[in-house]
Amino acid sequence: MRNNLLPVASLLLGTLFLFLGNGLQGLLLPVRGTAEGYPTTILGLIGTSWAAGFVLGCFFAPAVVKRIGHVRAFSVFSSLIAIVALMTGILIDPTWWLILRALTGFATAGTSMIIESWLNERATNESRGVIFSLYIAITLFGVVGGQMMIPFGDTSTSTLFMICGILYCVAMLPTLLSKAATPQPLKQVQLDLRGLYRNSPVSFLGILLVGIANGAFGTLGAVFGRQAGLSDSTVAAMMSVAIFAGAVMQLPAGRLSDRIDRRYVLAALAGVGALAGLLIFLVEPTQVWIVLTLIAIYGAAANALYPIAVSHANDFATAEDFVKVSGGLLLLYGIGTIIGPTIGGPVMTATGPYGLFMITACAHILITAYAIIRSRMRAPVPVAERDAFSPINTGTAVTPESLQLSPRAAPFDETHGNDGDIDPEQEEKSNGPV
Repeated sequence: MRNNLLPVASLLLGTLFLFLGNGLQGLLLPVRGTAEGYPTTILGLIGTSWAAGFVLGCFFAPAVVKRIGHVRAFSVFSSLIAIVALMTGILIDPTWWLILRALTGFATAGTSMIIESWLNERATNESRGVIFSLYIAITLFGVVGGQMMIPFGDTSTSTLFMICGILYCVAMLPTLLSKAATPQPLKQVQLDLRGLYRNSPVSFLGILLVGIANGAFGTLGAVFGRQAGLSDSTVAAMMSVAIFAGAVMQLPAGRLSDRIDRRYVLAALAGVGALAGLLIFLVEPTQVWIVLTLIAIYGAAANALYPIAVSHANDFATAEDFVKVSGGLLLLYGIGTIIGPTIGGPVMTATGPYGLFMITACAHILITAYAIIRSRMRAPVPVAERDAFSPINTGTAVTPESLQLSPRAAPFDETHGNDGDIDPEQEEKSNGPV
């Protein structure tokens, strides 16, 4: 274990600080925006802006890295995120926030892709399962840790925005000081929608709807909490418990889906998520313990849907196609996270804060219905021939590059995984001119 992790320790440390900043800034903006009286529609569009920037970054960031090299590109993207975080605290204006949030999403995709490709370069077929699991865990704890900083600061001042900037700057240091060899060029992302649908209609539509529901809740959950009268600390706890409940639920739900038709598990989980959402929407609970309990149930169901849908799609794909299929589904999920906040804001404006869960309930009901319908139209893959379930966290932002680390991906050439240091002069040449 020690030998597996030492070569990537600095990269994982930088990842932790990067996602601490992401978690803090992602929750701080809707909380501060609500306090400033921004319309719910605008707050939803701020989330849409970030998601759109992130998806575009997955497509176009590799070209930036190819032109100036990994080290310089990582410095550029990280600096841009830090500058934007500081400017967001200075320019308290919804128009500026929309623009700056898109830049943050784009740069976050760039930094994440560089870190993930660097981890790939240092991993071997024996160690990448450990590295992949630890990477996902670090992104999860980073986001939750950042969110839990909210109660310890004053959201009405610029202090927490400055802390975001500091965290992003610190995230640069371990990676820039690392002597890890510069990885291979990032892969250009391709999205084959027709191929994805032919492979698995349930996964295609299901993941799009999961993206809509998770995008709406992830962006507007804090807005719901503040408008429902919850304190900043309770809002932070609410958003964190949803992520943790989903992480805990993934393994038992996934193991069950290895034994029975995954579409039945998808239908059941989506049904539970829909029921929890409808209860919140219809009952409009105000007691904190009731809200947190229902949110925990909702998060456990909603955040366990994505990896099971990916596993179902990969049941019908070869091992060599894992990265292509899963990467396409990840980008399809990103498209859903663009749609969710866009429609969630106007619905909350028209129906009140609890209307958020009407959106999530509708998405989950559609997943349940379609999964049941398709289970009558196509036989499941026999248990012995299925791809084994592997958890994938959807509570944090990961890019298609991370899928190369998954132990489910096809084995790669071990020759790239040496631990030798590289000559700084050679590294400078590999980075190319600015």
